[in-house]
Amino acid sequence: MGTKEFINSLIQYALDKELICPGDENWAYNRILDVLHLDAAEGIGEDLRGLSLPEILGALTETAVEAGICDDGSTARDLFDTKLMGVLTPAPHEVRKKFSDLYEKSPKDATDWFYRFCGDTNYIRRDRIAKDMKWDYNGKYGTLEITINLSKPEKDPKAIAAAKNAPQTGYPLCQLCAENEGYSGRIDHPARQNHRPIPITINSSPWYFQYSPYVYYNEHCIVFNSEHIPMKIDEAAFKKLFSFVEQFPHYILGSNADLPIVGGSILSHDHFQGGCHEFPMAKAGIERKISFKGFEDIKAGIVQWPMSVIRLSSPDTARIIELATKILSTWRRYTDKDAFIFAETNGEPHNTITPIARKRGNSFELDLVLRNNITTEEHPLGVYHPHSSLHHIKKENIGLIEVMGLAILPGRLKKELEGLKESVLSGKDISEDAELGKHAEWLEGLKAKYTFSKDNTDDILRTEVGAVFEQVLEDAGVYKCTVAGRAAFMRFIESV
Repeated sequence: MGTKEFINSLIQYALDKELICPGDENWAYNRILDVLHLDAAEGIGEDLRGLSLPEILGALTETAVEAGICDDGSTARDLFDTKLMGVLTPAPHEVRKKFSDLYEKSPKDATDWFYRFCGDTNYIRRDRIAKDMKWDYNGKYGTLEITINLSKPEKDPKAIAAAKNAPQTGYPLCQLCAENEGYSGRIDHPARQNHRPIPITINSSPWYFQYSPYVYYNEHCIVFNSEHIPMKIDEAAFKKLFSFVEQFPHYILGSNADLPIVGGSILSHDHFQGGCHEFPMAKAGIERKISFKGFEDIKAGIVQWPMSVIRLSSPDTARIIELATKILSTWRRYTDKDAFIFAETNGEPHNTITPIARKRGNSFELDLVLRNNITTEEHPLGVYHPHSSLHHIKKENIGLIEVMGLAILPGRLKKELEGLKESVLSGKDISEDAELGKHAEWLEGLKAKYTFSKDNTDDILRTEVGAVFEQVLEDAGVYKCTVAGRAAFMRFIESV
């Protein structure tokens, strides 16, 4: 099979997915030749039907590596195959018009098409996402969703070494900025030639709508400010959330908190995350109905959830926003020493909120998750953060997605769980193992609890990983699900 066959296969793929139109073939062929630094391609010219997009792109990228126009590393290969797809991705104005035309028929028609389009252009790498490990855990708070993320690329050692010597640039300012559209990327910044964010208006200001390239759940979208400004949870944030949900009522939208430890990975650029997915927290019922003076028209309650969640519900978003702003303002300055809640220490603020908005029937809902990022000598990464005994499974910050009950666990766990299975069945001691040793104490506890066999080990390990994530969420809750914890929670509510 020659290069010509793979080029023709890629062109046929683009025709089948309506990325290009009949009659564009010569133009597309020559654009691909240009990317490959070729004047002509060898082969008989037939397209190789039956090959997947990753197989086609892999073959063409390998041709580039062999020719010396692409480095032989995973990051360089990603940069190159994105450049190939970029020449076949429609121009931004075409994508926006298609989205707008479909939106006039139905917001869901528009997002259905756009989500499929982002996969067809390989902006969402479906083949990698398919490798993610996923299972459910049935625990005290309902069904939690557990995932081991294998789609987000690991740090490439060659790329890390090259990045040290690469000239520093401030463009784009971050991976969310609108200027990423069409950007060729570099060794420390992903290529985005196939990226087509959709301009939208949120609370009378210009924003953009896109999908996450890693898609942690169905139609995982990101809504980001057209300006590179820091995240901030305030009244305007609540208005923005509902502004979006009113335009896309089949989607939820939430925000990471705006403080380190309890916030997301990109606090420097104002953005939200949402999608077409009902998270475990949304399914959780009301543990206790509550009422706020002057807002008796708003249905309110404490959610039966390991984290501390107040749910507000009403057909009137303005009233929800008014009450949410009052709750936020009270929480920002709230201190309860007996519950180890401090609004600030040494001038550093600690209290904030992770909000999530959705439409349910004819009413709107806003979940307000109370967060606090205080640290101590015992818990240097955060008192309301996964405690050290759980770090062998989850050490990273608990952001919006995990708050809602979907665990995003590190890719290392796939190999480590396989190693734990092997060790438990063979009787191998892992206490001194460089990779598995961190799990030794946990595994000894499991051996005392279960009788392992070849048939049940995978299920036991998955169940117990789910139990760890449940405990992670309990650690992150500022008010525990105990009599004392709920009494402290009510003290705050009565102070609003």
